[in-house]
Amino acid sequence: MTHSSKSRGYIIALTATVLWSSTGIIISYLSKNYQLPSLVLAFWRDLFVSFGMVVGLLLFARPRFPLDRTHWGFMVVYGFVLAVFNSMWTFSVQYNGAAVATVMAFSSPAMTAILSKIIFKETFSAIKVVSILLSLAGIVFVSGAYDPSAWNLNPLGIIFGLLTGLLFAIYNLQGKSASDKSIDSWTALLYSFSIATVFLFFFNIGSDLFLTRQPIFEDMLWLGNSVPGWGLLFFLGVAPTLGGFGLYTLSIRYLSPTTANLIATLEPAFTAVWAYFLLNEILTGTQLFGGLLVLIGVILLRFSD
Repeated sequence: MTHSSKSRGYIIALTATVLWSSTGIIISYLSKNYQLPSLVLAFWRDLFVSFGMVVGLLLFARPRFPLDRTHWGFMVVYGFVLAVFNSMWTFSVQYNGAAVATVMAFSSPAMTAILSKIIFKETFSAIKVVSILLSLAGIVFVSGAYDPSAWNLNPLGIIFGLLTGLLFAIYNLQGKSASDKSIDSWTALLYSFSIATVFLFFFNIGSDLFLTRQPIFEDMLWLGNSVPGWGLLFFLGVAPTLGGFGLYTLSIRYLSPTTANLIATLEPAFTAVWAYFLLNEILTGTQLFGGLLVLIGVILLRFSD
């Protein structure tokens, strides 16, 4: 591969990571400035992702629409896990802030390795064990879980953050399973987000009926006639998610998957920079130390793979 091709791959992968890193920022902004309920935000985000996927495949890849009927059961579970993950991720950003939530979500590689050990009986090398311990220790420092008072001040933030990492790990394993079943990655993305949208619709109805006691569907149009709010929500669904995933997939044409993965580990760093300048979020020294442990752990895990 030529030097120019590799350079193109690095630029594409970095652009994808920068787009992904803006996800938590936009969610935090919508939550703080519009008080948009988390489940409503997750629903519209997934709906706009699905819409973008449909338009994209109609224009560029119509053969990827069909899904074998034997895979529908698997895709329903896949979509359900994605719906719960997106809900937990939105709640985590709401309770922890964008920077901390993003770092905590990066516990997923360590949790994926642990689940792979349990489910697929994968063997652990010494470097993989070290990387897992570093990642988990880092999450403890970032979340403040080592301090008993943190469990009094922000217990939901810690729980939602840890659940985000766990659910993303499960989602990653389902992605591996989808690949093993020879389901095209774009087809899987389309149906997983579309099915997740349906589940999130019912999550919102359940929330209205049993939690908030709001009239059904009233929260769904929370933004009302706010053009900037709807525009930002649409941008969230199409650019960071679809744009990030599409560019990341494209970068693998020019780079090895390991190299592309390592570039993607820069996401928490980019998010922290976004959060500092746009949301005035500042990580403490302890949280920065924990974030560094997570980053080292993820990099070691990538190299061990």
